[in-house]
Amino acid sequence: MKRTLQHRVAAIAAVLAGSMVVMGAQQPPPNPNPFRFKSGVELINVTATVSDAAGRFVPGLTKDDFVVYEDDQPQEITHFSAERVPVSLGIAIDTSGSMAGDKIREAQGALGRFIFDLLDKRDELFIYRFSNAPQLLQGWTSDRQLLARALERTAPNGGTAMYDTVREALPLFATSQNQKKSLVIISDGRDTSSRATISEVHQAIRASEALVYAVGIDCARAVRSPRGVWRMQRGPIPFPFPPGRRPFPPGRPPIAAPPPPGTVPMWEGCADPVDVVSLRDLTDDSGGRTEVVRDARDLNPATENIADELSKQYYLGYASPGKKDGRWHSIRVELKGKPYRVRARRGYTAS
Repeated sequence: MKRTLQHRVAAIAAVLAGSMVVMGAQQPPPNPNPFRFKSGVELINVTATVSDAAGRFVPGLTKDDFVVYEDDQPQEITHFSAERVPVSLGIAIDTSGSMAGDKIREAQGALGRFIFDLLDKRDELFIYRFSNAPQLLQGWTSDRQLLARALERTAPNGGTAMYDTVREALPLFATSQNQKKSLVIISDGRDTSSRATISEVHQAIRASEALVYAVGIDCARAVRSPRGVWRMQRGPIPFPFPPGRRPFPPGRPPIAAPPPPGTVPMWEGCADPVDVVSLRDLTDDSGGRTEVVRDARDLNPATENIADELSKQYYLGYASPGKKDGRWHSIRVELKGKPYRVRARRGYTAS
């Protein structure tokens, strides 16, 4: 009987040991995302772009170089990265009637290069087109061929429902795979067909973590004189401008060469200029920016600038000090003792 009891004890010990092995095997692996807090604590994500007085990106900064304020109170930066991370990026392209011809062809070519050559293969994208109403051409995918085929389905017609498109596109970021999120808008005019107001879209952007970029294709302007016409200098114009620099005198864009002596130039206006103010309302609070080009052929350097910026930003994270009260909470990012310019989201709606 004593031997039988010993056998039973040994058997029970073996079963318990096996259970511990199974339990150990069933334990979930460590969280591969270092930018997540445990349940019950909200992490506020801030992407910061740092540039010098000439507008060049500033590399090599560390967590200790930054100070983050929420509602004017300093916050402890608990997460930091200076590495290029995968991006979940949405594209919204204007396909209204005014984009017909060279504009849509240049836009398709620039976005094709943007997708295939300038972004990381790990990035995922979606594509919207908008004319009288928004239309999702391709949902989240990393398949470049699917994205290229979506871009081919962008025949221009109708009006411009840009606000409706942004408001419809932003919720897609809730299903994105990557921590970093961005929306790029390309348009040549002003909104003519949306039901949503700029104020409503502004609120939706404030509630989103997405960086919003806009590229506006403006009218070409010319200088007329008795001796001929001089077209203005081509090239993308960033907004806001780097501190201390002005792209051209107030009210007068640059020209390729001055008019001949003795002539009196006349600046010709645009019939349908791009709505820069509305584009900046869509971009600036998010930490993104608006860039205006005077010729559709300048879309290539404009989209290249965006891709370059997305690869050189700093990621900052801190624990939210408040509750989800539905209110706007301001965010301010500064550098300690360094004369650089920081662009980041200006706040968030805690909803």
